[in-house]
Amino acid sequence: MGMTAAQVLDAYFLETRAKLLEIAANLDRADRAEGAAVVKADPRNKFVREALGILLSEEVGRAERIQVLYSKQ
Repeated sequence: MGMTAAQVLDAYFLETRAKLLEIAANLDRADRAEGAAVVKADPRNKFVREALGILLSEEVGRAERIQVLYSKQ
């Protein structure tokens, strides 16, 4: 039998937190860097922001939806 939701949260919380902090730091670096306005129009930046929107949804299948989004690039 698989893990319960609480067990998943316990097992992966710190790893997830670290990845979220890394993403936030990368976005901050890009926003502070020279040429930030140009990067805002970059399709990769659009992808990251769309993927973040998918992550915020409560629908199951987020990883698959992000992969589909990525495959359209």
